[in-house]
Amino acid sequence: MWHELLRDPSLYELLLRIDEDLCAQARGKGCQYCGGPLHAADYPRKPRGGPATLPVGYDRRLSLCCGRDGCRKRTTPASVRFLGRRVYLGAMLVLVCAMQQGPTRKRLAKLRELFGVSRWTVCRWRRWWLESFGQTSFWQEHRGRLMPPPREDELPASLLACFIGAMRERLVALLRLLSPLTVPGS
Repeated sequence: MWHELLRDPSLYELLLRIDEDLCAQARGKGCQYCGGPLHAADYPRKPRGGPATLPVGYDRRLSLCCGRDGCRKRTTPASVRFLGRRVYLGAMLVLVCAMQQGPTRKRLAKLRELFGVSRWTVCRWRRWWLESFGQTSFWQEHRGRLMPPPREDELPASLLACFIGAMRERLVALLRLLSPLTVPGS
């Protein structure tokens, strides 16, 4: 079941490793403003929605800062763990909203019990998927590239259906696809 996946510590270890790889790729490109070297400039996050014990370092958003005097601009690489500035983890935001039948009172009560997420938060997430996400330039660019074509009235469940494999593999693939949305200015 999806809630078991959200409580699986190995999922979060995998997502952290992916974020570390994305950060290493960004560091290898150098500063996008001056080409200078990039140094670690992680900042704290208070992630919600994961298991009781997240991997060490999960409370840090990986980020970089230019080491060249006079520049010092921040570069925040894409992330599969955090979906923008939201405090709940990206995996949680995707899977909770992907419930095929929608958030019933019983499901919402279970979410509150398992992860501390309120009914209002889930409703806000669903509204984002169904109203705001479809208007992003990211979605306008990517929606035609996916097969089967995702139904906008069934997001994010229809996005998960575009990927093959077990739910874990589909979730990771979707979080990778969405990772450009996690970069400031996206």
